[in-house]
Amino acid sequence: MEILPAPLLDGSFLIRRAERGDVGPIADLLTADSLGAPPDSPGGRPMEPYLRAYAAIAADPAHFLAAVEDPAGQLAGTMQLTLIPCLAAGGATRLQLEAVHVRGDLRSRGLGAAMVNWAVAEGRRNGAELLQLTSNARRSAAHRFYQRLGFEASHIGFKRYLG
Repeated sequence: MEILPAPLLDGSFLIRRAERGDVGPIADLLTADSLGAPPDSPGGRPMEPYLRAYAAIAADPAHFLAAVEDPAGQLAGTMQLTLIPCLAAGGATRLQLEAVHVRGDLRSRGLGAAMVNWAVAEGRRNGAELLQLTSNARRSAAHRFYQRLGFEASHIGFKRYLG
């Protein structure tokens, strides 16, 4: 997926490919949410699993991990995009959108919508015919947000932990 840095919200924010140095701040953003927080571990959160995941994402051209910077250059948001070729959809390419997070002090200001709209445009530009995402069943506010952006709750998702 070839994506160049781009301005969001009239240039106030910059969306770019995440770099290795962004992994810690992205992990902090993800785990600040109680639904995304891993179990407590002695000595704080181990970074190795995040760094392994980042290395795999960065090495695969079908993935794009976004870092969104605020005007001060600090992490304001993140999301992951993955292109998935799919036989079940008549050979169409799907864009999977994961882990859309905006820093708490910036929520309800249009940044999340700008990020998702950017992802929609990049999906189209990269040949995707469908954008799909999942959202935790307990996130009713997020569900309303996605519905306002034109998504429909069309499927029921299932998970099975393999650890």
